[in-house]
Amino acid sequence: MGNTLLYVIPVVIWGSTWLAIKSQLGIVPPELSVAYRFLLGALVLFVYAKWRGLNLRFARREHAFMALQGLLLFSLNYVMVYFSELYVTSGLVAVLFSALIILNVLFGALFLRTPVRAQVLLGALVGVVGVALIFWPEVAGLQMEGDRLLGITLGILAALSASLGNIVSARNQRAKLPVIQTNAYGMLYGSLVTFLFAGLRGAEFTFDPSVGYVGSLLYLAIFGSVIAFGSYLTLLGRIGADRAAYVNVMVPMIALALSVVFEGLQLGAIEFAGVALVLLGNVIVVWRRQQASA
Repeated sequence: MGNTLLYVIPVVIWGSTWLAIKSQLGIVPPELSVAYRFLLGALVLFVYAKWRGLNLRFARREHAFMALQGLLLFSLNYVMVYFSELYVTSGLVAVLFSALIILNVLFGALFLRTPVRAQVLLGALVGVVGVALIFWPEVAGLQMEGDRLLGITLGILAALSASLGNIVSARNQRAKLPVIQTNAYGMLYGSLVTFLFAGLRGAEFTFDPSVGYVGSLLYLAIFGSVIAFGSYLTLLGRIGADRAAYVNVMVPMIALALSVVFEGLQLGAIEFAGVALVLLGNVIVVWRRQQASA
C-alpha cells in the first residue's frame, strides 16, 4: 500500500470517529467503551493473523514492548481523552493533540536518536497554529483554573501517552516486530489494563445492546482501530514518527468538514485562515526537495 493511501486512511477515519463516539456516550462508562473497542479490535486482528498463518509466538521481551505500546497507545491515551472532555471541549483537546507531531520530534530525538528536521518542526508549528485558529473561540475563552485546568492537564497527558506510544511502535518496527501481530497483542493488553482501571474505579460493567451503540462500536473497533491504526503505524515505520504524526493535525479538518455538513457549522474568516495554515503546514512537512539529476 502506498504512503499516500496510508496517510489518507487514518485522517479520514479518525476525522469521522467523533460521530461514532457520540453514540457511545450514555449507558456504558467511557472507559468500558474504550476497553470493548480495543478488545474487539484485538480479536479481529488475531482471527486475521490466524487465517493468514502469521506468526503469533514471541519472546517475553517482545511481549513486554507490545504491552508497553498497548498501555500507552490503546489504553491510557484514550481513557485520558475521554475524561479530559468531561471538563473541556473536544475542540480544545484537538488543539492539544495537534502538538503530537512536536512531541514525536522531541521524543524521537531523545529515545530513537532520530535527527530533528527543521522542516518538520516548521510545518508542525504552522499546523498547530492553524488548528488553534480553527477552534479559536474555545482557545480564547480558556480559563486555567479548577476543572478546566484538570481537563487540560489530562489532555496534555493523553497527548504525551500517545506520542510515547508512537515512539514505542517505531522502536518495535525497528526491532522487526510485525505491525499486525504487535497491534493485536497491544490492543489485547491495552483493553485488559482498561478493564482493570474500570474495576478499580468501581464502574458498573454494563453493555448497551442498542443498534446505535453496537454499530458505533463495530465502526470504532474495525475502522477506527484495526484499519486506521494499522495504516498509521505502518506509515510511521516507513517515514518516521515525526512526519507521520501530522495525521493528527489533519484529523480536525475532516471533523470540521463533517460538522459543516451534518451540524450546519458556519465558518468565519478566522476558521478559514486556520484551515489554510493546516494545509500549508501539511505541504511543508511532507514536501521533499527533488534531487537534481547529474
